Amino acid sequence: MRWLILALTLFPAACDVTITTSSTGTPPPAGGASEQSATLLSATSVDGFAEVVRAVQPIAAQECRRRTQGVNCDFLVVVDPNRRAAPNAFQSVDKQGRPVLTFTAALIGDVRNPDELAFILSHEAAHHIAGHLARQEQHAAAGAAVFAGLATLTGGSAADVAEAQKLGAVVGARSYSKEFELEADELGTIITHRAGFNPLIGAQFFTAIPDPGDRFLGTHPPNAERLETVRRTSARLGVSE
Repeated sequence: MRWLILALTLFPAACDVTITTSSTGTPPPAGGASEQSATLLSATSVDGFAEVVRAVQPIAAQECRRRTQGVNCDFLVVVDPNRRAAPNAFQSVDKQGRPVLTFTAALIGDVRNPDELAFILSHEAAHHIAGHLARQEQHAAAGAAVFAGLATLTGGSAADVAEAQKLGAVVGARSYSKEFELEADELGTIITHRAGFNPLIGAQFFTAIPDPGDRFLGTHPPNAERLETVRRTSARLGVSE
């Protein structure tokens, strides 16, 4: 699930190292997601990223095991190999069902402190724990079926029905997108706090990105609503700035 799109930021030249991490602490098999997704980063930026990953990753895995059953909680954190990719972070699942949390180098360069990075990492892990990808696919399938049925009932051609299915899938997938983001913000706040970072400081990253507003079928809720979710959850945890 896409986190954000911002202006491109490049790392300064420096000696390079490769980032690939696993919540089990063991290297992934050759030819796996790490080889395809890991990239070289400047050493001036990678140390802080690796430190945050080492702190957050085991906590995310613990929360995953505690809140789910039969779910792969072995998070793999990788860096997008495309150095020109816009600042972004997203969660996916590989062919073996392993959760992969991908960061672009530009996003790592844009965060202002470890708390922001920890919050983003925790947010993406929360998407997996909450099963948002699978739930989004279900909503997309349901929307496609409803729209296709309506097109059929109104005498639409095969092409009309196909187009209706596509539109229905988009509407279905986006119907709960904002809700999923807020759920991930809430659980991400908990993971961030448990990992030893301050989610109130981390969530200030919302103040540095464009506000999507409250658009109909938008993919993300307004930044103010997301900040309020973090503040409310933090208060429940006894967190203060």
